[in-house]
Amino acid sequence: MATIHDVAAKAGVSVTTVSRVLNNRGYISETTRKKVYDSMDALGYQPNEIARSLLRKQSNILGVIVPSVSHPFFSELTDRVEYYAYQKGYKVLLCNSQRDPIKERDYIEMLKRNRVDGIFMGSHTLEVEEYQSLRSPILTFDRKIGEEIPFISSDNYEGGRLATERLIALGCRKIAHICGNLQLDLLANRRTSAFLDVVRQHGTEHLIIQTDMNVFDQAKYEELLSQLLKEHADIDGIFATSDIIAAFAIKECKRVGKKVPEEVKIIGYDDVSAARWVTPELTSIRQPVDEMGKLAVDLLCRQVEGENVDFANILPVELIVRDSA
Repeated sequence: MATIHDVAAKAGVSVTTVSRVLNNRGYISETTRKKVYDSMDALGYQPNEIARSLLRKQSNILGVIVPSVSHPFFSELTDRVEYYAYQKGYKVLLCNSQRDPIKERDYIEMLKRNRVDGIFMGSHTLEVEEYQSLRSPILTFDRKIGEEIPFISSDNYEGGRLATERLIALGCRKIAHICGNLQLDLLANRRTSAFLDVVRQHGTEHLIIQTDMNVFDQAKYEELLSQLLKEHADIDGIFATSDIIAAFAIKECKRVGKKVPEEVKIIGYDDVSAARWVTPELTSIRQPVDEMGKLAVDLLCRQVEGENVDFANILPVELIVRDSA
């Protein structure tokens, strides 16, 4: 196996020069840089990343923990985080917690062992104290943890307000709001707060249906919506806090013979790509996923460099009108 000394000998430079090329430190001419890289390729040399990270005290790796990479929103968000991390010279370690506290704790320990430079926490299974004990810079998604760990989210309250006002403006008289379990301490609960404020302000009949604690269990959505339409046949509006739930609502309405949007108007949340794949196409509240991914990487990198960043980072949302409402 080739060593850094072999690379230096083949390139006709010192070991120190090879090290400076690998760590991008100091001035190195393009001619010398090319000679070093050509020698590495010819010898099949692979630098020891762990040793380099110990030397630099920086791994150029960011950890990302999400509750379910199969969920379209977190899939798209992770894609954007990885894209912008790579642009800044970082690689990403992706951890899929599946809302399992044991698994999430194991992943956090793995990220510690790999000396990641920062962690973007999109899963919130563990207790606050376990996040606060992390030494790496950390940024949370859609959850406030104390007053020292910054967070990023969309404007959940405004999203809930826009969706509910839209349904009422279209003439809905009885609206069902389907949301995640409100016992989870998430900023997404503000969508529900906005829903309640608007329907009470307008005197609109309404009801709230919560999923169970595993908010990503899609098998439960069909059962939940079937029961809703059976027990409340006069529902004429549905505001779901994810596009996936909204898509199941469209499917269930078709199954029981209710026309969308003529008899039931439906609005989702996130505006993932799948919102345009269903028929009718789904009206949704768009979270700015690209901007969120870019900002998440920027905030983590700035913390890695020792900068202070804003505690609350809330991005605007937008109502995207399509055929379902």
